[in-house]
Amino acid sequence: MKPIASFTVDHDKITPGMYISRIDGDIITFDLRTRKPNSGSYMDNRTMHSVEHMLATYLRNGEIGGHVIYFGPMGCQTGFYLLTRGLTPEKVRKALLTALRAVLTHTGPMFGNTRKECGNFENLSVDDAKKECASYIVTVESQTGGFDYAE
Repeated sequence: MKPIASFTVDHDKITPGMYISRIDGDIITFDLRTRKPNSGSYMDNRTMHSVEHMLATYLRNGEIGGHVIYFGPMGCQTGFYLLTRGLTPEKVRKALLTALRAVLTHTGPMFGNTRKECGNFENLSVDDAKKECASYIVTVESQTGGFDYAE
């Protein structure tokens, strides 16, 4: 069976950052790696879930909201996927940084934290989301070069 594109990348060479995983027409899939794969440092479910709620809401309500196809966690617990349509990587990076800053300054309750809105609404924490986003914003701000995986 033919391997899917994400299985063809050497995960032992991936470092935290924002990378283009694939391009399908005008849809770009970004790997938002918050951790080095296979390093023993993985996001717990509550952190992943909390960042998903916060960043998805801020991204979809921000400047690029109409271009966001999907935002969600990687099963390997080392980051998130962000799929956008019709945008340059730099524009997505700028919007991501804006959304990360919004999480850091967020006051009030977690987005989507009721039984009606979420299937695991008690497993959410604004503080956990802020902690993860605080670490990742430093990574994205300091990333130099393009959006290709470092080989």
